[in-house]
Amino acid sequence: MKNMRILLSALVALTLFSGSAFAYLQPNVNLGFTSFLDGGPPAGPGHYLSEYLQFYSADELKDGPPGEVDVWILMNQYIYQSDQPVLFGGKWGLNVMLPIVSLDMDSPILNDNGTGLGDLLVGPYIQWDPIMGEKGPLMLNRIELQTIWPTGDYDDSKSLNQGSNHFSFNPYWAATVFLGPKATVSWRLHYLWNDENDEFRGGTKMGKSDVDLKLEPGQAVHANFTAAYEVMPKQLRLGINGYWFDQISDTEVEGNDVGDDEKVFAIGPGLVYHFSQDTHLFVNAYFESGAENRPEGDRYNMRFVHHF
Repeated sequence: MKNMRILLSALVALTLFSGSAFAYLQPNVNLGFTSFLDGGPPAGPGHYLSEYLQFYSADELKDGPPGEVDVWILMNQYIYQSDQPVLFGGKWGLNVMLPIVSLDMDSPILNDNGTGLGDLLVGPYIQWDPIMGEKGPLMLNRIELQTIWPTGDYDDSKSLNQGSNHFSFNPYWAATVFLGPKATVSWRLHYLWNDENDEFRGGTKMGKSDVDLKLEPGQAVHANFTAAYEVMPKQLRLGINGYWFDQISDTEVEGNDVGDDEKVFAIGPGLVYHFSQDTHLFVNAYFESGAENRPEGDRYNMRFVHHF
């Protein structure tokens, strides 16, 4: 019986491979959640709570079947920044994030898993103190070893899920460079490695399999980037923000490489308002282009940060 199941699984996989059926398979990662002044926590050591509300809407699934998708994400984040140096003067910290995700897919082929919990993100990090110049800070930067754990809701009969059903390693380097007393640029550069999902049941361009297949999404690099200018001293910064995602290795199903690597680029306006040194509001809009094998749409993000 077991050998028959393996044989059937291999036959289904080969059938699906012939149609280049596998896309839209990357886990949910940080595309546009973070933006201005990303190189360090705004108020130094202590405890931080952040709430994100993001809405994404796409009326086109690039290189995929007809369809439209709307996604609401409520991201809950806790950060602890210590005051204890551990490496080259860098101070350790911990970042924990848990999203609630609502999916609404309108497609004759694809379906969604409704509303539920997303995957848990946990990241120990090292934050370095500002590199100072004669007139103030020159640079802030941090390295985080972010991990994504398969705790989110997952139904192998659904095309879109809150959880990915596999572990991912998603480390990044974030930095802010001060170009003068008012101008800054920031970036967050990620590498993404995905483990295997052994409960995958088919591609997005063809029908579903009735047996579990082993899926390993390809590796990727992605980044957020911003430039801002202070228009109200210590209160308001306006600027541009963007992100890009580029899959750099093929996805594998049942150990075989398949195509359909995912790409996207987005840019738009944004702002950050400082109520005080401890309380901050970020607002961002992103308009996507150049998407391959994934939806292409608009993304709107609000982030509220408070330091205790």
